[in-house]
Amino acid sequence: MARRARVENAGYHHIYNRGVERRVVFSEAKDKDKFLDIVCEVSKHYDFTIHGYAIMDNHYHLILENHRENLSAGMRQINASYAQYFNKKEKRVGHLWQGRFKSWYIFDENYLFTLFRYLEFNPIKAKITKSIGEFRYTLTHDLLNHKLRDCMQDSFVLKWFDNTSELLKSLGMGISEEESEKINQFQKIATSYKKTPKKIEQKLDIKEYFQKEMSKADRNTQILKSSRDGFSGSEIAKFLRLSDSAISRIIKSQNSNPDP
Repeated sequence: MARRARVENAGYHHIYNRGVERRVVFSEAKDKDKFLDIVCEVSKHYDFTIHGYAIMDNHYHLILENHRENLSAGMRQINASYAQYFNKKEKRVGHLWQGRFKSWYIFDENYLFTLFRYLEFNPIKAKITKSIGEFRYTLTHDLLNHKLRDCMQDSFVLKWFDNTSELLKSLGMGISEEESEKINQFQKIATSYKKTPKKIEQKLDIKEYFQKEMSKADRNTQILKSSRDGFSGSEIAKFLRLSDSAISRIIKSQNSNPDP
């Protein structure tokens, strides 16, 4: 069966991934903290906003807004960076994630909040905690404890609700069967759609990133920028007449710079 086409459009996305063979990929608290550090660092460079999240032991959920057509590039960076960290820590080799991440484009505000509630109730459904805000790795916990990370400062919940008491009241007692079915049905919808929550920013022509006369250092910086803006390594390599492996090495080297 052909893979479902990835929607890269700027806007809101539900992102999900889990460990290969459903194995534990966050074995302790510091692993979850490291993953969130990576998410926020990548978000800064790729211009992502995180609106909600839930980090469980063997999977994660994100409500992510991308402002450019660079969703896949940013998520590859997040998943690869965490896999490198975890494999080194656990002295293991091989794939960490069960295939590529899954994503669903969100174009309905009511569904957006239903999904946020679903993420917040994840640890309750898993019988880890009994009430909203208790589980350390959800946005509501961060709000209640005044520990909101930089990449989450513009979450829609801060704009929709005046205070945490109002938010908690709106979250309600639980996710109904009807709401769960709505989420399941929404995720089966074909990727074609007629409207988006915001105007889509068009991707630049790749030649706009590279001048005829520029230093190697400037070229490498632009290679990373074009990659973060959604161009594939093959597209960049073809334009610059370099090998795919050379582009990959340059991007990896540039990403190791804390502020390229």
